[in-house]
Amino acid sequence: MIEFQNVSKVYPNGTVGLKNLNLTIHKGEFIVIVGLSGAGKSTMLRSINRLHEITDGQIVIDGKSITAASGGELRRMRRDIGMIFQSFNLVKRSSVLRNVLSGRVGYHPTWRTVLGMFPKHDVDLALKALERVNIREKAYSRADELSGGQQQRVSIARALAQEAKIILADEPVASLDPLTTRQVMDDLQRINQELGITTIVNLHFIDLAREYATRIIGLRAGQVVFDGPVAEATDDKFSEIYGRAIKKDELLGGTE
Repeated sequence: MIEFQNVSKVYPNGTVGLKNLNLTIHKGEFIVIVGLSGAGKSTMLRSINRLHEITDGQIVIDGKSITAASGGELRRMRRDIGMIFQSFNLVKRSSVLRNVLSGRVGYHPTWRTVLGMFPKHDVDLALKALERVNIREKAYSRADELSGGQQQRVSIARALAQEAKIILADEPVASLDPLTTRQVMDDLQRINQELGITTIVNLHFIDLAREYATRIIGLRAGQVVFDGPVAEATDDKFSEIYGRAIKKDELLGGTE
């Protein structure tokens, strides 16, 4: 369970990222966060693992405040949180397997990971993770030889090898075509359903939010303006979230 308790974030230039956010996210949910650019979606997501430090309040994960954690405790809490980025964040000249193994760095001393001295258990975990996203045959290919969709699957495999309990995905399909988008979203949904990993995704496309989420959270100006099941996420509700009528390019395939 993840709890946002009166969480606010103000950037040094005075921009408000989040404003008095109070939310509870339960284990195993598949949550999609929607809203305009600048609404606070990435800020909210990245504050969970402290890629962004909040200004006020606290974020509690399984009863422990990650806001107050430091040193070894913070390192242990971050091990449970996998992160998937729009730009994949892979070491392009390294092999796919080595990229997936980077999900294990939180479990070993720095010297061991720098030298690439991962135990067989870790290699087996990495290969199993690649198999789960259907690209095990690419394990020894260079990451830059893969398509965008395949690279994003490597990112998902990295989070699986990490044995994450929470997966945060920040616009994971923004740079992908509609077909590949659905393949990546299918992977995330299957992992959520089969492994019970709490999954929180920022998405631009409304159709995808409706198709894959079990719960939708709408942000505007750093505040929650909608929080409910997909069945309640009507066109009118989306218009309230966005503060205007929905545009065609906010629906999947709208720009084809």
